[in-house]
Amino acid sequence: MSATDPYVVALAPHVHAFVQPDGGWCLNNAGFIGDTDESLLVDTAATERRARLLREAVLAEGLPLPRTIVTTHHHGDHTYGNGVFSPEARIVGHENCRSEQLAAGHQLHLLWPQTDFGRVDILPPTVTYSERLTLYVGGIEVRVIHPGAAHTTGDSIVHLPEQGVVFTGDLVFHGGTPFLPMGSLAGSLRALDLLRSLDAPTVVPGHGRVTDPSVYDTTERYLRWVGELASEGYAKGETPLETARRAELGEFAAWRESERLVANLHRAYAELEGLPEGAPLDPVAVFGDMAAMNGGVPVACHA
Repeated sequence: MSATDPYVVALAPHVHAFVQPDGGWCLNNAGFIGDTDESLLVDTAATERRARLLREAVLAEGLPLPRTIVTTHHHGDHTYGNGVFSPEARIVGHENCRSEQLAAGHQLHLLWPQTDFGRVDILPPTVTYSERLTLYVGGIEVRVIHPGAAHTTGDSIVHLPEQGVVFTGDLVFHGGTPFLPMGSLAGSLRALDLLRSLDAPTVVPGHGRVTDPSVYDTTERYLRWVGELASEGYAKGETPLETARRAELGEFAAWRESERLVANLHRAYAELEGLPEGAPLDPVAVFGDMAAMNGGVPVACHA
């Protein structure tokens, strides 16, 4: 096993995380829940190959293939592998997740045309909800909660109250930089308050190692710092890129994907301008500025 191979973490009886090191671009986490009678997946993976590794991991734990996938949001690293579990699994997600996934299509192919994603069918949620939904799988209560606009406008938190486990999706990147251009800075702060209120001691982030609620505090410090930077730069008439280039990363310097700072400043500027949370930004400008922050090189998919 190499340092970049996915691995499984047993979180509680019948609850597992599927962790993909090192959590960078396209290396998300997933999860699976259930017993010998039925199982549920939280997200899939960015490539057909990695989704098949997830499939093998489910079977290796003695579980049947899932009849349900809960999608935490529409991004391809969490959804491109859905076809590996189709047509047996229904897909559950927020109503905005469905519309966002259909609109995005094969978006990762456009960003990373050299990546071998394998066969990817765009399979959005076929069961949607607006605020909260509760599922029961193998006797486990699975609460699916929409936090409002945060990482995207269609995020879902997956909370297992009896097991003390929460799957945050990309509301949390453990050891990686948050990514807000399709969501909201203010909404991401509210989402952290919601996550804290669940009081789950085991936190499975969208990317990075399984952790605990202390990750909410470090994430909040980063988000508030971005807000302060944005306010200063906006008041000076600087562009998001100019503001990002003069920023001192401090305690966040070791986080992966530091170039995301400029993308997050684009979102913070939009909110300072009074645009609605989740209002679309220009992806060419956002990713172009990230490439500029990345030494002129487009960000890389690691899947």
